[in-house]
Amino acid sequence: MYKRDDMTGSANDTNAAAIRIGPEPNIAVDHMGQGPLVVFLHGIGGNRTNWHDQLPVFAEHFTAASWDARGWGDSDDYEGPLRFEDMCADLERVLDHFEVTSAHLVGLSMGGLIVQDFCARNPGRVASMILVDTNNGPAKSMSEAEIAEFVRLRKQPLLEGKEPKDIAEPVARSLLSPSASDAIVQRMIDSMTMLHKDSYLKAIETVARYEGPDLTTLRAPSMLVVGADDTLTPPSVHREMADQLQQARYLEVPDAGHLCNIEKPAEFNQAVLNFLFGHRDRAL
Repeated sequence: MYKRDDMTGSANDTNAAAIRIGPEPNIAVDHMGQGPLVVFLHGIGGNRTNWHDQLPVFAEHFTAASWDARGWGDSDDYEGPLRFEDMCADLERVLDHFEVTSAHLVGLSMGGLIVQDFCARNPGRVASMILVDTNNGPAKSMSEAEIAEFVRLRKQPLLEGKEPKDIAEPVARSLLSPSASDAIVQRMIDSMTMLHKDSYLKAIETVARYEGPDLTTLRAPSMLVVGADDTLTPPSVHREMADQLQQARYLEVPDAGHLCNIEKPAEFNQAVLNFLFGHRDRAL
């Protein structure tokens, strides 16, 4: 089992403090700044460093934190299947560590699914939701046969002996816009290379079969952000989600794919900060 006892050598180019929150599985978190808490949650191919273009900017106004979910980055692996209820319990531990009742939650792709699930389970702890390049659960729009084929195609290379680094480049390029720079492509290749193989295999199955909550029941102020070139979770999905949410703002980021916070950080940061300024005091 992957288990990290310290944070020595972890990727951290933001001057953020790197901590681990127990009990096991310990959760690795980078954080900086003061004020209401904003927590950033990465996607299935990512880790907490995917938000390093955000942390210093948001830390000028908030306590900004990004985590490695259990089984990613410097967080510990875990026994048994990946369950959303366990990831939500981990997120509760993060909020408890910072001694807050509620926080603003920013989730990309799988991170967006966790945010929705957490909001349904713990509505009083969510000051606002920012859902980025995500959906409301793949299983809601796919048949069982489609889900099985989706899972098979993504797991097969790894089950046949390949490692995450072997699939990193084609997957990274499929997620980014055609205009993504070589530096951004390499950043995503590096991110996927860091994946824990066993945890990633479990996550593919869990995420593909996830059905999100009824969005009409979620009361937190919400913002939907999507890259205009996102082919995995396209803008049409986000517009439909925005229509179902009670209080939702929608933003489409030009010339960006499934990782719009990395491809267009300035546009992403300004838009999300403007949204958060309007709901700042909801985080307690």
